[in-house]
Amino acid sequence: MQLFEHTANLHVHTPYSDGEWYHAQVADAALAAGLDLVCVTDHNIWVDGPERYYEKDGRRVLLLVGEEIHDVSRRPQKNHLLAYNHNRELARLAPRPQALIDAVRAAGGLAFLAHPFDGSVPLIGYEDISWVDWGVSGYTGLEIWNYMSDWARLLTSRSAAIRYALNPELGVSGPAPETLARWDALTAAGQRVVGIGNADAHANVYSRWGLTRCLFPYEFLFRQVNTHLLTREALTGEHRPDRDRLMEALARGHCFIGYDGIAPTRGFRFTASGDRGALLMGDETTNRGGVTLQITAPRPAALRVLRDGREVLRRETQSITHVLPPGETGVYRVEAHLMFKGRPRGWIYSNPIYVRAS
Repeated sequence: MQLFEHTANLHVHTPYSDGEWYHAQVADAALAAGLDLVCVTDHNIWVDGPERYYEKDGRRVLLLVGEEIHDVSRRPQKNHLLAYNHNRELARLAPRPQALIDAVRAAGGLAFLAHPFDGSVPLIGYEDISWVDWGVSGYTGLEIWNYMSDWARLLTSRSAAIRYALNPELGVSGPAPETLARWDALTAAGQRVVGIGNADAHANVYSRWGLTRCLFPYEFLFRQVNTHLLTREALTGEHRPDRDRLMEALARGHCFIGYDGIAPTRGFRFTASGDRGALLMGDETTNRGGVTLQITAPRPAALRVLRDGREVLRRETQSITHVLPPGETGVYRVEAHLMFKGRPRGWIYSNPIYVRAS
């Protein structure tokens, strides 16, 4: 099966909300980092105009415009929604999360719950902006890994803050366990939920404890945690058809989350063959005659196969073939972990393949 892989970062801010660089500069940073797709998601504002391909030195990156929508009057802040491909301003609906999700979908867009389990950091005055309204339905997926949320959890003391501000790679290790547990619970209960991973890039300059610096420039963050999208057809170089193709891949969960900052994740594959032929991440099948899961990583790693959130297989290897006997069902996803600077790190998180009873 020929597949085309596209590295994307889908959570980025500009001065239209609380970021530092405008769209063209963000595109330059994305090009320098090797991204194929970047999506600007400013807070409660949809910016018309800058969405297009940007090119430099023979390379191109598609920049899309989405939005991070939330109720600014709520204290403390909760329920941030990442909206993609909705192509209109919907922030007026922020106080009503279900109405907002419904409106995003009605506009042809995709709705992702941002940093669903966040956590406060009293040391720097940062408040918890988790998602709390879990009675909603119809959303596309969850932001499984938010790099900045993962980093903020490390700031437990002044010394820790200085250490991890200067060397974030020493501490950043993976998605919040609560987020993975909620993802598995939702999918095991029958819901289709696409997982993505992002930077949440702002490139703000901080001044604390005698240090003044931009801790996380855009280019740096675009080299860390990304979402890798898979399409069966190559992109055309034309804005609108390529946007549609990439958004379709995202909607269907044909993607995985990669911590590219510790080792390149390009080339990871989790596929299956069964009653409905060849399957990608995000696809669904039944299991009357057996299903074969195939996993290939770019390099040897600790590979884990999980069924409904529970580990069923773990090996230190680069590839696994795992055969499900006829009748066995469940929601299967894969994790890959690497040792990096003396600690195990989450490296790759696949989207699930859904094996149903009928």
